[in-house]
Amino acid sequence: MQALLEVIVPVFLVIGFGYVAVWRGVFAHSAVDGLMKFTQNFAIPCLLFRAISTLDLGQDFDLALLGSFYGGATAGFLAGLLGARFLFGRPWEDSVAIGFCTLFSNSVLLGLPITERAFGAAALAPNYAIVALHAPFCYILGFTAMEIVRASGGGLRRAARSILGAMVKNALMIGIALGFVVNLADLPVPEIVTDAADLMARAALPAALFGLGGVLYQYRPEGDMATIGWICGVSLVLHPAVVWGLGSWTELSTGQFRSAVLTAAMAPGVNSYIFANIYGVAKRVAASSVLIGTALSVGTVWIWLSLLP
Repeated sequence: MQALLEVIVPVFLVIGFGYVAVWRGVFAHSAVDGLMKFTQNFAIPCLLFRAISTLDLGQDFDLALLGSFYGGATAGFLAGLLGARFLFGRPWEDSVAIGFCTLFSNSVLLGLPITERAFGAAALAPNYAIVALHAPFCYILGFTAMEIVRASGGGLRRAARSILGAMVKNALMIGIALGFVVNLADLPVPEIVTDAADLMARAALPAALFGLGGVLYQYRPEGDMATIGWICGVSLVLHPAVVWGLGSWTELSTGQFRSAVLTAAMAPGVNSYIFANIYGVAKRVAASSVLIGTALSVGTVWIWLSLLP
């Protein structure tokens, strides 16, 4: 138990520091915005670039690993969508946004630091393989489902343009793409460049965790608590449970199994609210789910960690 506390508590303490700093007014909302822009547009892309550029793609991009994780993610999406529609009577558009909450786990800001603290930096290769496809997979699924629900003329074409535009402009995707280019082409990168990128990368996770705490302060619990409870249950219990079953069936290695289950066990990411805000539906439920899910994950992640081999 002591070891588990040493893994989990420091991560959530850093989030808590950011939350309290903004709550008490010693760290301005504008400063949080600047910090998150730094981490998401510069530091984390450097981290992902360095990670992807040095991955053994043949070994780490394993179909069983990706199939287990994204099979669980898809099951979570369907459970969120259908539960919102048929258990809670939400409109179809709300239901898609709620399904996106149960699809998009916080794979970077929570998944990476918790896995690293639990199993060491060398254990992160499967995490990076999952992260490389995470945003494209989730946004393609979410946008496509929403446009089908809306069933408006040219909806799917518009969704395709939106997805492509978002991917091209997204700094995380740019960092991942550059990492693939360097890796696949075996391009030499000057040491001074890699050293600079490593300096940026080392700032990424602690700064992002502190900033996440500040962001969460803005998400006051509002909305349908039963629906929020469903989102949290699917995200924190069902999603990792399905990944556990699929990972056992496909006989993932111990390292792959740990990374897949832990990443699936993370709370809904901030992108859940961003997606809901894009379409103007279920915004309060999405925002509250990010906050409450993150708080609850202190306990649920501890349980999953204690069960992992």
